[in-house]
Amino acid sequence: MALKRLQYCLSVLVLAALPAVAQEGHGITPADIQRGLFTYASFCINCHGPDGDQISGVNLASGRFRRAQSDNDLVQIIQKGIPGTAMPPGAYTDEQANFLVVYLRSMAGSAKSKRTGPAGDAGRGKAVVETKGQCLNCHRIGSQGTVAGPDLTAIGSTRRLAEIETALLDPSAEIRPENRPVRAVAKDGTKIAGTLMNQDTYTIQMLDSKGKLRSLYKSNLREYEFLKTSPMPNFKDKLSEQELSDVISYLVTLKGLR
Repeated sequence: MALKRLQYCLSVLVLAALPAVAQEGHGITPADIQRGLFTYASFCINCHGPDGDQISGVNLASGRFRRAQSDNDLVQIIQKGIPGTAMPPGAYTDEQANFLVVYLRSMAGSAKSKRTGPAGDAGRGKAVVETKGQCLNCHRIGSQGTVAGPDLTAIGSTRRLAEIETALLDPSAEIRPENRPVRAVAKDGTKIAGTLMNQDTYTIQMLDSKGKLRSLYKSNLREYEFLKTSPMPNFKDKLSEQELSDVISYLVTLKGLR
């Protein structure tokens, strides 16, 4: 119940009454935005949705806040809530609250969609995903597919539409920490590639390209590196504009198993 209440943490922050103020902090990095995204995804996304507009009358990505004139005001509201409203206090550290504000500002500065292509059809998109797109060779949707790549079963609840577009058209532009590709070479020359799950001083845990969980001792490796290029193919030239619109329309409908 406590966690559920936290998920309503931002439910009344945003109303279209006052213009957004400029980001007050300096030196904001992509890593800061990612940390804010993690907090948002952990506590807010279930109710507010990936675009922050899932609750009627509330749009967290609008950059317009009725009760806040500054970033510090937002931090105070996130932590202390607003008495007499549906938003209770949230058990956030100062760091979590500040990174969450950074992420909200980044949402306001990014468009929902960059595409101007034809309207998509989710039914046709599902067929493309399962056939021509060959998406299930790497991804899983419900009980179908494999686990070599990220699970797409609830992608419509966790990724913004624009992020899904980017993943299809420019996969290396934004690689989330949980999807970070890694390549290792054992001392005997064996090459192992996959997705980083975790690492510590002595080991690397990864999901290899066959979907098998591997735990590698660094002392047994000749070398290893975290790749900046996604193993996912670029679909810009593999699918037509109509097919891309159809696939995107299908993926945004995936909200998890019910």
